[in-house]
Amino acid sequence: MIRLKHNQTRGLLILALIWLVGAVSDRIWFAIDNSVPAWDQADYLTGSLNYWQALQQIQWLSSEWWASFWHLSSKIPPVTYTVAAIAQQIFGRGIEQATLIHLIFSAILLTSVYGLGVQLFSIEIGLWAAALCQLFPGLYRYRLEFVLDYPLTAVVTLSFLCLTVWTRSAIRLSTYKQWLWAAAFGISFGLAILVKQTALFFLFVPILWVGIATLYRRQWQRLLQLMGGLVLSVVVFYPWYRANWLTVLTSGKRATIDSAIAEGDPPLNTLAAWTYYWEILPYQVSWLLLLVPIIGIILYRKRKEKYYTSLAWLAIFWLGAYFLCSLNINKDERYVLPYLPVVALFLAYGLTSWRGRWGNRIRWGSITLAVLLMLLNLFPLGGVAQSIALLSPKAEHYAFVGSRLPHAEVIEEIIQQAPYLRSTLGVLPSTPEINQHNFNYYGALRDFQVYGRQVGTRSQQVAQDARSLDWFLTKTGDQGSVPAAQAEMVQTIERSPDFKIHKSWALPDSSALNLYRDRTPEVEVTSVQAPSENVTLSQVTVPQQIQPGIPAPVTYQWIGSWEELQSGLVLLDWYQHTNSKFRWIHDHAFAMGNLHSVNTQTHHGTFQVTERMAMLPPADLPAGTYTLKATYLNRNTGKTYPIASPAVTLNIEPNAEPAAAPELDLLTQLRILAASLPQGPTALELVFEEIARINQYDPTQDYLTQTQQALSYRLQHEPQNLELAYTLALSRVLKQQVNEAIAALERVIQLDTQNPYAYAYLAFVHLYNWQGAPAAAALRNARTINSSVPEIQALSSVAALLQGNLIEAWHYYTNWQNS
Repeated sequence: MIRLKHNQTRGLLILALIWLVGAVSDRIWFAIDNSVPAWDQADYLTGSLNYWQALQQIQWLSSEWWASFWHLSSKIPPVTYTVAAIAQQIFGRGIEQATLIHLIFSAILLTSVYGLGVQLFSIEIGLWAAALCQLFPGLYRYRLEFVLDYPLTAVVTLSFLCLTVWTRSAIRLSTYKQWLWAAAFGISFGLAILVKQTALFFLFVPILWVGIATLYRRQWQRLLQLMGGLVLSVVVFYPWYRANWLTVLTSGKRATIDSAIAEGDPPLNTLAAWTYYWEILPYQVSWLLLLVPIIGIILYRKRKEKYYTSLAWLAIFWLGAYFLCSLNINKDERYVLPYLPVVALFLAYGLTSWRGRWGNRIRWGSITLAVLLMLLNLFPLGGVAQSIALLSPKAEHYAFVGSRLPHAEVIEEIIQQAPYLRSTLGVLPSTPEINQHNFNYYGALRDFQVYGRQVGTRSQQVAQDARSLDWFLTKTGDQGSVPAAQAEMVQTIERSPDFKIHKSWALPDSSALNLYRDRTPEVEVTSVQAPSENVTLSQVTVPQQIQPGIPAPVTYQWIGSWEELQSGLVLLDWYQHTNSKFRWIHDHAFAMGNLHSVNTQTHHGTFQVTERMAMLPPADLPAGTYTLKATYLNRNTGKTYPIASPAVTLNIEPNAEPAAAPELDLLTQLRILAASLPQGPTALELVFEEIARINQYDPTQDYLTQTQQALSYRLQHEPQNLELAYTLALSRVLKQQVNEAIAALERVIQLDTQNPYAYAYLAFVHLYNWQGAPAAAALRNARTINSSVPEIQALSSVAALLQGNLIEAWHYYTNWQNS
């Protein structure tokens, strides 16, 4: 390669050419690839569509909009999603469109690597390093998959470049420019943390090293610049982490320890845990691009002593990143992608170490062969000698050129059968090609009308799962990574008289994909020819007699305009004819909130909604005759009106024969769970276990919003109803609506004044919101009622710690440990 030490413009032109060649190769691969995204890739693609949907109605000055925006993804930071959402807003939705963001991140990565090469070595080494980044199997593979690690690699490298320039700017640059580079580092570091939390693994050691060196040299202004940059990074990433810190912490165990155990990763007390990434390095960079530069360094190691300081700086980054990534018990090759650009700089230095007449030939020969290896690893060209492929082992990532799998067809079939409804599909197999995440993604592409969820994962929940969904997908042959209960779930669906095979598809592995549908769906919607301004209840079907405390079947048939039905809740009171204080409620949105339309203008006329449900009269309800009152509540305006209903009665009879009933609706299940909250920690485990289950049935968690709207209205008329107050508080907490949850729990403690757990719940929400003093006040009341509850002592310790009372925090901590 021609030396370009004094020709920065020409260097940038060559850099642009390197980017362009990689971009063309990538887009050709996407053009011929017919594969479907696997688990993580599909999940991330769906996340980008969630952000795309949110960006359709941007409200820059609305705090509520920003709060909902930060909560769109409570575990995965939002930068990659947001950039992909913008790309899909411009170019349309789909895999090819979403992955266009990698062209941007490739440009950032190559420019940053080139900049590091220029700063630490020369233009020549910078260009070679950029070329190697295009040719490393570990990097070009993940340019072709929608995962967070390639964007993370780009932004981490950019941040490291800014830190490097700032570190070397003490002599070269003015004070003003030093501050600018410190600010650039802070912003890029904040953005890296907003791409993925593991950015800290790669930048922590260099930041610590620079900070200690600055302190040692007593460069106080430089230290102030570094601290200012770090503060600026906090400003960048603070809003999202402030909203989701608890979820990030609690999901960490599942993402690391649980995943490591499930995947069989080596434990930290074994040598394999610390050599894992060293052993896979040849696969990530290829033997060719690893050995040729290393040989060059060995043969010509004495010729470039002036670069030892630069090499040491790169070694600090790489060794620190290697140690911290190895310390993470969950291992995967893509988790260390951000240190590969630094490896590229090392190897580019090695390539340029070759001298003499063979130097250029070795460099260009290695690059040419590396390009050939990349093509052979990405495109199924065939007829290639294995001896050549051995130079880049375990790097195949062929474009799939066979027929497309039937994911889109499955989604389309469900929509055709239930065109007015949002449906949830229970996906029972879990292979890279057939899993809940990629069906969920293809459903999201169809305006989020179908959601895919994995159910049947626990034996004790199989029966409830089977009774809660109308659609299931099974597969013959290999089932993939599924729990033991999955076989029981498959048998339940296949043998149940309630389900039938709706349609089947043949798969390339000679297995069959079977779509099952409930013979009697929970909700059916049809268009009818009948004028209707207000919603009416045309028919109610119930048994003549039912037992209290046992679910009873009920069928409601509603008629109304699309606008009224979609925007409405129905408040149902089944009350004793002679004494209305004896009653139960059955509030819900029409069609359980599953009426779906992208644009309400597309659905004109009148519709009939048939709901086949179950209700639960309280166990202590006295015998007698009960009747129904229905009230319409508009979810948008709060408007109410009585719903015209047929005369209907039923008898509560303790000795009545139980009738077969479907699963209880989600709002009723939530009220049952909330009723156990006064029991404290003994009830919480079951509550959240059940919440996790029913959340699968309603992927949008609209049942929580329905609960809030219905109970807020009821509590205006029944302010002393403790059961409703607890249910409203639980729904607020589950929706992470902090201020509203605090208000709801303050109502609870006014009604349940002698329950220490009510105060503890309020304190917990205050602590979640980093409000130590209000939490401590609530906990004082809790300890006054019962000071022996361990959880209250633990919360008291945290509240004291947030207020800086270390002695008090230690006191409560020891009480908790000794309880």
